[in-house]
Amino acid sequence: QVQLLESGGGLVQAGGSLRLSCAASGRIFSFSVLGWFRQAPGKEREFVAAISRSGGTTYASDSVKGRFTISRDNTKRTVNTVYLQMNSLKPEDTAVYYCAADSRAVHTNPPDYWGQGTQVTVSS
Repeated sequence: QVQLLESGGGLVQAGGSLRLSCAASGRIFSFSVLGWFRQAPGKEREFVAAISRSGGTTYASDSVKGRFTISRDNTKRTVNTVYLQMNSLKPEDTAVYYCAADSRAVHTNPPDYWGQGTQVTVSS
C-alpha cells in the first residue's frame, strides 16, 4: 500500500502564498508520478499539477500555470515528498487539495492512490 499525507493548508489572503507538502510512503516503488488535485464546494475534483519520478517532467492545469509550481524530493529512501508552491492565490483557488500517486500519468488517468486532503481557503 501507499500512504499519502498532506500538510500545509490554511487560510491566506488573496495575493498571498502557501506551500503544500505531501509525504508518500509505503510501496513507493509502485508509483512514479505524484500530483495534486483539488475540489471546491459543489464542484468536481480537478487536476492541478503533476510531476514525474525524476522531476524532469511536470504538468499543470491552465488555471494555475505561472502561479503554482510542483516539485519533488526523492532523497529519502522510504519517503518521496511532493510540494506545491502556490503564489498569487485567488479566492477561486479555495478548495480541498488532494495528493495523488500512480504509475501512470495522473492528469490523464484516475490515480490509484489518494491522500485525505488539506483545506486551502483564500479570502478576498
